[in-house]
Amino acid sequence: MALSAMWTSGPLAAGIGAAVTTIYTLVTDHVRPQHSEPSDAALLRNASGRIPRVDQVDRPELAGVHPADGHPDHQSAPPYVERDAEPLLRQAVRESGFVLIVGESTAGKTRLAYEVTRSCFPRHAFVRPLSRPALAHAVKVARRRRRAVLWLDDLENYLGADGVTASALAELLQGRPGRIVVLATMRSQEFRRYDAREESRLTGSDRDAWRVQREVLHIAAKVRLERHWSTGEQQRAAAHRRDPRIRLALRSCDRFGLAEVVAAGPELLAAWENAWAPGTNPRGAAIVAAAVDCRRSGLRRPASRQWLQDLHLPYLAERGGPDLQPEPFAEAMQWACTAAYATSGLLIGNYSHGYIAFDYLLNAPRLPPVPDHLWEALLSRVGAADAYDMGLLAHQASQLSRATAALDRARAGGVAGADFLLAIVVGDRGRPREAARSLEGVVRHRRAQLGPRHPDTLASLHQWAFFTGEAGDVQTAANAFGDLVTETIAALGPEHTDTLAARHQQAYFTGEAGDTHSAVHQLRTLLEDRTRLEGPDHPQVLAVRRSLIWFSGNADLADAEQQVRQLIEDAMRALRPDDPHMLAIRSTQADFAARAGRTREATALFTQLVADRSRILGHDHPHALHSRLQRAQGLIGTGRREQAQQELAQIIDDAQRVLESGHRHLILAHRLLDQLQPS
Repeated sequence: MALSAMWTSGPLAAGIGAAVTTIYTLVTDHVRPQHSEPSDAALLRNASGRIPRVDQVDRPELAGVHPADGHPDHQSAPPYVERDAEPLLRQAVRESGFVLIVGESTAGKTRLAYEVTRSCFPRHAFVRPLSRPALAHAVKVARRRRRAVLWLDDLENYLGADGVTASALAELLQGRPGRIVVLATMRSQEFRRYDAREESRLTGSDRDAWRVQREVLHIAAKVRLERHWSTGEQQRAAAHRRDPRIRLALRSCDRFGLAEVVAAGPELLAAWENAWAPGTNPRGAAIVAAAVDCRRSGLRRPASRQWLQDLHLPYLAERGGPDLQPEPFAEAMQWACTAAYATSGLLIGNYSHGYIAFDYLLNAPRLPPVPDHLWEALLSRVGAADAYDMGLLAHQASQLSRATAALDRARAGGVAGADFLLAIVVGDRGRPREAARSLEGVVRHRRAQLGPRHPDTLASLHQWAFFTGEAGDVQTAANAFGDLVTETIAALGPEHTDTLAARHQQAYFTGEAGDTHSAVHQLRTLLEDRTRLEGPDHPQVLAVRRSLIWFSGNADLADAEQQVRQLIEDAMRALRPDDPHMLAIRSTQADFAARAGRTREATALFTQLVADRSRILGHDHPHALHSRLQRAQGLIGTGRREQAQQELAQIIDDAQRVLESGHRHLILAHRLLDQLQPS
């Protein structure tokens, strides 16, 4: 059988669809879970139970500063060393109501913010929520005060369900310049999750919630703080050499940041790693591992002592259990909380409020994936809002079964918007018809409640149209996106990112419905607009280029292959190797090689793509299943029919567990397998 007669055709085969490339961009502040009224005790208060003034917060630890590596003669915080970023921060707090300091863990972000706040706003009320559920109450308290600083140390912990929104901050700050100041810090690793280029890696639910959270960061004046200290900073620190902590840190500045050493980050990480040795603190190490993975799973609030007592047991068993001679649990907790350096410890917290892992540990090299036992046990314990966070993080990591379970829990718990997000995850798992049916209800509800042109309504229409097309009704999808473009232009403007995303989808489904001439025209116009607005290296511009190459490739395959090679070269400068856009471009390149008759080359390219997508997404992810199908087609074309038959049987077995009946991947797999059966 000729390979060209069997090869999957159309953009769906090459991976041009938005589920693969995430070309659609949805905005708006439409993911707003329900709030609950927190208790007053969730705010930082002085001994008399009142909200303190800034000048009454006399210890930096009260603002969230990591305690410094201890010394018998120095129980207080080490001397403050002026940072190079301090003038920028002072200017920012004078000119902007909302300032965000971004830097790596233990770079000194909170100490810098604390010192500048003490200097600039001593008479302001210091309103610090101690948990995310307390945020709404903190905002109310700040609004009632004549002057206030809303203190959001580790801002990532205040994003998501029950979290801060751009609209809430804008309302708080409106008309009160200098009187209300919001000062926040954020780890670089978390901040990078909201980089514009990360948007192209996200799909459906991730993108919607991500955009809500990124809008918060977008309105902030940002000041970056480097972990490694400059020559000038080191010289200023040298004036405080009499403090042994500063003196020790200065000796390590070639490897670590000074604040990093003062906070004993490297020593704490080493202590955790060394504690696994038999007879030392292996149970403590297992407790810390469980706490680290709680945070990596998306849990942004402390875990209780009882949770850690239950959750650490599989970690301990995996390392050897009784053979490690583990210490008693109470002793292990004491070790994890106090460590050997009198710093904040490997765990931060207490019995009443729970415990979180020291954030420095989250960046430890070679951390394995969060194990199933932790994820499942944690999900069974958390509330709906926490499940919502866990589901979003799982979807971003392409762990679709986890995302489904968590968002289903959030929906059952009444988290607003969880039904919408869950429908998208279901569609991304390979059940587009089911997703489209669920989204029909969301569209009806939002039209009735919000109106036809509300951004939330347009977002749900976008998702419904997309999954309708993914389910095979491409003409309906093309028509729906045509209407959506008109509505989005009227509501948001012609250059809004949602308008551009709807135009891309309209072109895509128009071409998929057979009108490639119109698709090419639409994509060329869109490419001009996106390049002008976003620059030539933006992931969305690269996505439009790839779509344009595909739909115009029928006219001149050799030219299309040359354009794909150039696109790969350009994408390599702008994208990571594992970026979904890069993988989709490689799929297009392999498909063109097959169409050109270079079957062995195409099979080799698809083989590598199978390995990469399976590693990144999982063996039964719809995108990985599609690449496996393409590899099977290559095996048939190169005469390895028996191997292809075995692989197709396995593909069908895997696909039937995750894809809905009648999915195009299942149809193709059965057709190919039938053609290989003896006559």
